[in-house]
Amino acid sequence: MREREQFKSRIGFILLSAGCAIGIGNVWRFPYVVGENGGGIFVLFYLFFLLLIGVPILSMEFSVGRASKKSVVKSFQALEKTNQKWHLHGYMSLVGNICLMIFYTTVSGWMLKYFYNFLTGQFNGLTTADVQNVFSQVLASPSTNVFWMIIVVAIGMFVCSKGLQNGVERITKVMMTGLLGLIVLLAIHGLLLDGGMAGVKFYLYPDFQKISEIGLMKVIVSAMNQAFFTLSIGIGSMAIFGSYLNKDQTLLKEATNVAMLDTFVAVVAGLIINPDSGPSLIFITLPNVFVSMTGGQIWGALFFLFMSFASLSTVIAVFENIIACTMELLNIERKKAVIINFVLITLLSLPCALGFNVLSNIQPLGAGSTILDLEDFIVSQLLLPLGSLVYLLFCTSKYGWGFENYQKEANIGQGMKVPNWMKFYVTIILPIVVIFVFINGII
Repeated sequence: MREREQFKSRIGFILLSAGCAIGIGNVWRFPYVVGENGGGIFVLFYLFFLLLIGVPILSMEFSVGRASKKSVVKSFQALEKTNQKWHLHGYMSLVGNICLMIFYTTVSGWMLKYFYNFLTGQFNGLTTADVQNVFSQVLASPSTNVFWMIIVVAIGMFVCSKGLQNGVERITKVMMTGLLGLIVLLAIHGLLLDGGMAGVKFYLYPDFQKISEIGLMKVIVSAMNQAFFTLSIGIGSMAIFGSYLNKDQTLLKEATNVAMLDTFVAVVAGLIINPDSGPSLIFITLPNVFVSMTGGQIWGALFFLFMSFASLSTVIAVFENIIACTMELLNIERKKAVIINFVLITLLSLPCALGFNVLSNIQPLGAGSTILDLEDFIVSQLLLPLGSLVYLLFCTSKYGWGFENYQKEANIGQGMKVPNWMKFYVTIILPIVVIFVFINGII
């Protein structure tokens, strides 16, 4: 039996876990949601729910991983009682991780494409209409989408092929350090621009008039949803890192550290960009801003380097989970698992890459929708909340692993402990909250 790999350093674990959580949605969704929901009041609610919902469930994922020393596909099997069926969620989680990657690789490819374009000066001198046409041309070109998607898959698989310490941990440390440095640099630059402070006021000052217009309950629900989805919990993407972790620190402490780093990037992202949402912000609005400013080529290249780091850190983290699952399921070495998954992920990513051109007539969620929208809906609105509920019930129910076992594992090491009083909250109240988030997302 092969010895379980371990992280070389604690900072490697925190940066890799945060890198998995920090994704494209942190940048193009969080500022928009804050702006739409009353600014600073929303941020306070978000932080409150992050600690109440996200951190406890994240600590449960870490606990299942660390106690089992297995990937998600085998972790429940290692901990469940005889004749129980919790391990079936392991297979669903593997499907969820693959489903996430078969659309995320295409979007990550767009980031690399724009970084390359800015770096090589291809945006210099373009008009507003020209910039808009660039994105339209990218979407319309099957070869462009497929080429950059394959580049993303190749980078992620190459890093994972080098192993946990020498590949995944080492490269993610560099990328995450670069990401954090770039976001601070870009935020300072944004604040120094004309109207920079006015943007901060709109973004973070409480807007009580807007809250009264949309209703306080809607603001609360929106903050709850954002706090729930931001950490990518539910499909075992985080449990794998718990399986590589030593017993030096408590898991509630580590979950809090990861959540705070994820939140830092999300909040600071709003200082860089206007509270707009979606691809049009990243690929049309911001490039037009960079094109019109002094030194725009440099600032544009730096921004899309930051976005590439954000997306690739998630790709590498989730690829590591998929590869670990493959190694355990097929009992094969890492290099073979990498080759199998390189082919598999590339082929499965083709429908999304072609969904804006060759397969644009397929509109699964109604007129104007794409294959990407369907894949995103399956992961975000179905698998993540349902998976979180499974982890929650497994770690709290007497018919699963049970609260006492979760508490014992989570409390090993130095730092914040899971107190006894928390049992009532995570056993009774939190499942109701997760079910509410799930139903609300479907509606």
